[in-house]
Amino acid sequence: MERRFPNESDEYRRARDALLEDEKELRRRVEAVAAQRRALPPGGEIREDYAFGEWDPSVGGVRTVRLSELFEDGRDTLFLYNFMFLPGPDGPVETPCPDCTSIVDGVDGAVPHLRQHINVAVVAKAPAERLTAHAHARGWRHARLLSSRNTTFNADYRAEGPDEAQVPMAHVFVRRDGRIRHFWSSELLMVPSEPGQYPRHVDFMWPMWAILDRTPAGRGGDWMPSLTYPVPGVSRSSG
Repeated sequence: MERRFPNESDEYRRARDALLEDEKELRRRVEAVAAQRRALPPGGEIREDYAFGEWDPSVGGVRTVRLSELFEDGRDTLFLYNFMFLPGPDGPVETPCPDCTSIVDGVDGAVPHLRQHINVAVVAKAPAERLTAHAHARGWRHARLLSSRNTTFNADYRAEGPDEAQVPMAHVFVRRDGRIRHFWSSELLMVPSEPGQYPRHVDFMWPMWAILDRTPAGRGGDWMPSLTYPVPGVSRSSG
């Protein structure tokens, strides 16, 4: 199949073909690593059936949901994402993390598709009411939202430091023969990045970066997502 695009130069095509070879090799490596991941032996069994808090609009309050109850019939895999709230002036849990918000902004719409195969939930150390209010403000409709506030889940699964600072981690748990085991977590965050690299531990669920990586400017240096942005065409001084 002809791969040339309108008016491109021979120089561009040579460079693009060389890049394409590297992209093909990267695709092979991605598939190989995915197969290696799937072949992991059973991980550690959970030490307790964690009791999460979940806002229940039918009663206008928080109900308790055990980790084991997150496994619905026919789905024996659970994907959990640890959502961060950043320290604020009035206590240890205050502002929703803009990065985590950007991630769940994108993931929320994919949840109905994911739930055809696996169970999915978002877990935060913040109170269930706080996380639910943020979800409503963002327009999330599908992601299951849980609070780990009164559990050791975050600390046990490396989503919290000794100083209780929160860390964005993704986890997979599996249920086999009635026993729940840890399968995988995004441990790449714990490995020091090489110079000029990003941690990339949750890039797989954050498509914004994949799109920016394919543009001339890339990720834009130190730019990171924000909870709000100026409206295009409207000056900052405008009401």
